[in-house]
Order: sequence, then structure tokens, then C-alpha cells
Amino acid sequence: MPQQSVFAAELSWPDYDARVRGGTTAILLPIGSMEQHGHHMPMNVDVLLPVEFARRVASRIDALVAPPFTYGYKSHQKSGGGNHLPGTTSLDGATLVAALRDVIREFARHGVRRICLVNGHFENSWFIIEGIDLALRELKWAGIDDMKIVVLSYWDFVDKATIGRLYPDGFAGWDLEHGGVLETSLMLALYPHQVSLERAVDHAPATFPPYDVYPPKPEWTPASGTLSSPKDATADKGELLLQVCADGIVQALEREFPR
Repeated sequence: MPQQSVFAAELSWPDYDARVRGGTTAILLPIGSMEQHGHHMPMNVDVLLPVEFARRVASRIDALVAPPFTYGYKSHQKSGGGNHLPGTTSLDGATLVAALRDVIREFARHGVRRICLVNGHFENSWFIIEGIDLALRELKWAGIDDMKIVVLSYWDFVDKATIGRLYPDGFAGWDLEHGGVLETSLMLALYPHQVSLERAVDHAPATFPPYDVYPPKPEWTPASGTLSSPKDATADKGELLLQVCADGIVQALEREFPR
């Protein structure tokens, strides 16, 4: 018999039921977005990357990867270029919260008691927390009080030593890494055919005033849509990131979801 897939949706329902009913198998739920990532990359970067991290982690622990959320919360100008840019397609916060709440409750109904939300889009963060909070509250009302949910973003596992290797000339900060070295390097390592590095725009990191204005001022966002230059991205840096982040996530989930 061929080895079963780590992707939950690729299993038959009896095979899925056998895996999750006991409550020990974790569900890894990637949360992404459809958001512009400059001239050189596709708009599904924030989906592809958390899905791949989830896949790599699931093969090392007792876990299945759920279908990803392919739309996320609205792009913020200082972290994603802004929701005004063509192609970026976003959800209202209430929509994302409600959908996450529903999916968490459904997994609980199946018998799942361990969930990890693998975030690939910074702006999702607070709405993920709200969706979890509402789901856990309603599950407690239904008598389910043994659910444990971990939330993580893969970039938070990049340590200082790795940052030094990635950015030998200095690190501008994660908030300006949209479409920059980190995401581009990961895409070069995983999906090089989807990256056109020759189209990347080399520019200084974006600068913003210490406040926000609504509606956003389009002129604040670099014309490229990226907030820093991807010119120093390489596939080797991507491979380093894949190892460091996947190892970090595995260690975290082995600690939080002991077998």
C-alpha cells in the first residue's frame, strides 16, 4: 500500500477519521493571503510558503496538513505595501474571524484536539487570535475543554545568527521584508520557475512616518510593491531558511504536543 499523504484533503474519510479521532494527531492549518509581492513573484507567496513549512513539519511529527486559507486580512501599507495595489484580494476582519472559528469547531467535531495555525501573512495575526478565542469559548460551552491551539509565523524562528548570514550588510526589520530577501530566497529554493529575479526592483528600504493615514497614500509605497530590495536573495539562503524554520517549528510542536 502506498504511503498516505500528509495532506488531510487527499485522504479518504475513513482514513482521515482513523488518524484524528483519538485526538493525538495534530492538524496544521496554513493561513495565507492573495497579495502582490513585487514584479518578480506571484501573488500566492503567502500561501505557498506556510503550506510547504506545514508539509515538511507534518512528515516529522504526527500531523496532517489542512487545506490553506488562501485569502487573508487586508494588506497594511507598512508591512505589505497596502490594500490599494492591484491583485491584492482581502477579507474583512470579521469574515476571516468567522471562517477560522467555524473551521476550528469542525476539526473539534471530528475529534481533533491539537491544532497549529501556520501563518504566512503578517496582517492575519490578530484576527487569527480572535477566531481561536471565539472557537474555544463555544467549544467549552459544548463541553469540549481539552483543545490546544498553537499559533506561529515561520519567520519568527529565524535566529540572530541566521539573520547575520542572510543580511551581512544589515537587517532592516521584518516589517520591511515584504517581497524582499527572505520571501524571495524561499521561493528561489522551492519554486524557482515562479520567480523572475531579473524583474525585481532594487531600491532602498521603504521609509514611513510614525503614523498611519486612511485612505492610504499610494505614494508612500514604493512603486515596485516591495518594501525592500530582493537583489541579495539566493536559493542557498532559501535552503538555510527552510532548515532553520522547519527545525524550529518541529521543536516547538514536539514541546507543545508531546506524544
